[in-house]
Amino acid sequence: MRSNILNNLYRIVNSWFFPGITLIILLLFWQLLSYLGVFETWLLPSPIMILDELMNSKSFLLKHSFTTIIEIFIGLFFAIFLGVIIGILMHTYRNFEKSFLPYVIASQVIPIFALAPILIVWFGAGIVSKIIVVFLISFFPIVIGIFDGLKINSKEMENMLMTMGATKSQIFRIIKIKIALPSFFSGLKVACVSSVIGAIVAEWIGSKSGLGWIMKVSGPLFQTERVFASILILSMIASLLFIFVKFLENKIVKE
Repeated sequence: MRSNILNNLYRIVNSWFFPGITLIILLLFWQLLSYLGVFETWLLPSPIMILDELMNSKSFLLKHSFTTIIEIFIGLFFAIFLGVIIGILMHTYRNFEKSFLPYVIASQVIPIFALAPILIVWFGAGIVSKIIVVFLISFFPIVIGIFDGLKINSKEMENMLMTMGATKSQIFRIIKIKIALPSFFSGLKVACVSSVIGAIVAEWIGSKSGLGWIMKVSGPLFQTERVFASILILSMIASLLFIFVKFLENKIVKE
């Protein structure tokens, strides 16, 4: 028991040690350049200035972070829900695949910067248009992940279960879903990061709240420390989502 705990602790420390050291070195180098006056602070604020902005404007940033997080979570939820259903239907029914796959691909061909203004005109500058943008940018990797995962060949195991009297639904539940999970989680990890980008793009184009809106209005006012503070929060949101999905993958796939 104690040995397992020590091994897990060593693995965690080992996986985070070198990235942590690299980050500290980069931050110290960045702070040194700022101290020496290599860059103007309005152009590239120092790490300490960004931390000061986070502390001084924490209520303001937290309020707008909550708006962005809501957009991300709702959009990602619908992307997962509909992506899994459509991926399964495309695998199960050949005609459904022929009918929907071109439109799934087309949803990614149109630049999101071109589509977002139209969605804002149609649905207004409220939260609905932002959720749709997040959904559209997150939907593709999920549906393709589940679709490609279900296509993985497992004929030998399927035939073995059929000889044991298993039905098609039982085979799908026991084998197909289990084999498709790694591909699904790979798509979900991409979608988690993309969802943050989608929310920021939508807020940047048309919004009155959210971290994307803060970045948009703060830039022209030369409040670059606030822009970097928003970027830092967004990076943390994307990283936490990715880590959470990775945690679920390790728990579910290994089991």
